[in-house]
Amino acid sequence: MTRFSANLGFLWADLPLPAAIRAAHAAGFDAVECHWPYDVAPDEVVAALAETGLPMLGLNTPRGQPGGFGLAALPGRAAEARQGIDAAISYARAIGCDAVHVMAGIAEGRQAEAAFLSALDHACRSAPDLTLLIEPLNQVDVPGYFLCTSDQAARLIGQLGHHNLRLMFDCYHLQIMEGDLTRRLARHAPILGHVQLAAVPDRGPPDHGEVDYRHICATLRDMGWQRPLGAEYRVQGPTEHSLRWMDRLRRS
Repeated sequence: MTRFSANLGFLWADLPLPAAIRAAHAAGFDAVECHWPYDVAPDEVVAALAETGLPMLGLNTPRGQPGGFGLAALPGRAAEARQGIDAAISYARAIGCDAVHVMAGIAEGRQAEAAFLSALDHACRSAPDLTLLIEPLNQVDVPGYFLCTSDQAARLIGQLGHHNLRLMFDCYHLQIMEGDLTRRLARHAPILGHVQLAAVPDRGPPDHGEVDYRHICATLRDMGWQRPLGAEYRVQGPTEHSLRWMDRLRRS
């Protein structure tokens, strides 16, 4: 049976993080993930995770500035990027989270790639016990984001060769940028670290739009994928009112 993780950067985003963890458990999710938990004391998160029994699958490196998208690929910001990576690794370890998404930021060109590779190398060497994720973001929602295709991510992962550097495959972003999700999942299966879902093109619940998530779930099961799939979609109204898709996809 397919399992699901609630991305608490989108779902129950109106609640404090510990309360959102409890709400996800009450709604039947199998895991949680978050974006930027740093304003919450780690022991509060640990208590909520222990109470619910939910694992925390991942968190992001810091934005770099309000509304920002990370620092790792920004030339001239290496020291700040490493500080953010170190902070994310420390927080992840403190709450028992097993993955950190290293955010590239808005940048382009060879210097940006060199900066990103250096930051990722630092992250992987600093945390051999954790998974480091990189996620291509689409250029419609995040114009200028350095990492924007799955093949670009695969090339960088292969170039560095670290066992703990993996691809976060967000179906929403990659459908907009590349499409052909079934073949892309198969192509990148050896480097997959996490998979996320949302409807395309409106980024709503994964029960409508141009991607048939029943097929995606079946494809992943056939591949032997066992980790929960991350629900990272925009909510209109109370999150609880948006969850009819979950039982439907579990049964598919």
